[in-house]
Amino acid sequence: MSATTSIPLSQRLAARGIDSLTLLVLPAVFFLLALFIYPFLYGLVLSFTPKAGPMLANYTRFFSDSFLYGTIATTLWLALPVTIVTLLLAIPIAFRVRMMKHQRLLTTILVIPITLGTVLVAQGLLNYLGPQGWFNRTLLTLGLISTPVKLLHNYWGVCISLVITGFPFTFLLTLSYLSGVDPALEQAGATLGAGPWERFKHILLPLLLPGLAITFCLSFVQAFSVFPSAVLLGAPAGPTRVISIAAYQAAFEEYDYSMASAVAMIMGVVQLSIVVVVLAARGMLYRGPAGGGKG
Repeated sequence: MSATTSIPLSQRLAARGIDSLTLLVLPAVFFLLALFIYPFLYGLVLSFTPKAGPMLANYTRFFSDSFLYGTIATTLWLALPVTIVTLLLAIPIAFRVRMMKHQRLLTTILVIPITLGTVLVAQGLLNYLGPQGWFNRTLLTLGLISTPVKLLHNYWGVCISLVITGFPFTFLLTLSYLSGVDPALEQAGATLGAGPWERFKHILLPLLLPGLAITFCLSFVQAFSVFPSAVLLGAPAGPTRVISIAAYQAAFEEYDYSMASAVAMIMGVVQLSIVVVVLAARGMLYRGPAGGGKG
C-alpha cells in the first residue's frame, strides 16, 4: 500500500483547502446560482427570443424608437445628479457625525427613511409638497411666492424623493469608510502643522477615494433602478418615463416578456458601463489597497 492511499481522504482534502468549513460556502453558492445566475441567464436567452422577427428584433425595436431609447437618457438625468448630490451631502455630515458623542442616535435618525420605504416617502411628499401642502402654504403665508410652486409630478418630485431615500444608504457607506481611517494619521498631520483643509486634501481624501468610488457605484445603481418614485411623484408618460417603466409596460401592459427582458438587459449594460468608468477613474487616481482602514 502506498503512502498516499494510507492517508485518510478527509486529510487529503483538507490539505487542498477542502474541509468542513469550506462546505459552509455551498449555501451561498446555491443562492447565488438560484437567485442571480439562473434568472440572469434566463432573461438573457429570453431577450433573444422575440415574439416575431429575427433574434435581435427586441434590441432593434428598442434602439429605433425614441420613446424607448430616450428612457436611458431620462434615467441617467435623474440617477447621476441624485448620486452626486447624496454623496456631497453625505461626506460633510459623515465627517461631523464621526466626531460626535451621540453618534448612534443621530445615525439612527438619519437612516429612518430607509425603514419607511419609497412608497411612504412618496405619500409624505405628496402631502408636504402639494399645492395645498405645508411647504407651499408656508411660502404663501410668508409672501415669498404668489402661486404654489410645482414640485410634484415632474422631474423635481422624483429627484427629491430619490435624494431622501438614497441619502441614508450613501451616508452609512461613507461613514463606514471614514470610520476605518486611523485618526492617528490626521493627528500626525496636525502635529506637523497641516490645517483642516490640508489634512482633508492630502490625508483623508486619498484614503477615502476608493470607498467613495464604491459608494458612488452602489448609490448610482440604486438610483438608476428607480420605479415607485417615478410613478407616484413623476410623470410616467412624460419627462420621468425611466427605463424601468419601459420594462414594466412591456411585461405587464403588452405582455411581451421577451421585450421586457431585452429592456432589463440594456438597463444592466448601462449600469455596468457607468460602474466600469467610475472604477477605471478610481484606478487612475489611486493605486493601493481597496480601503483606507486601520492596519
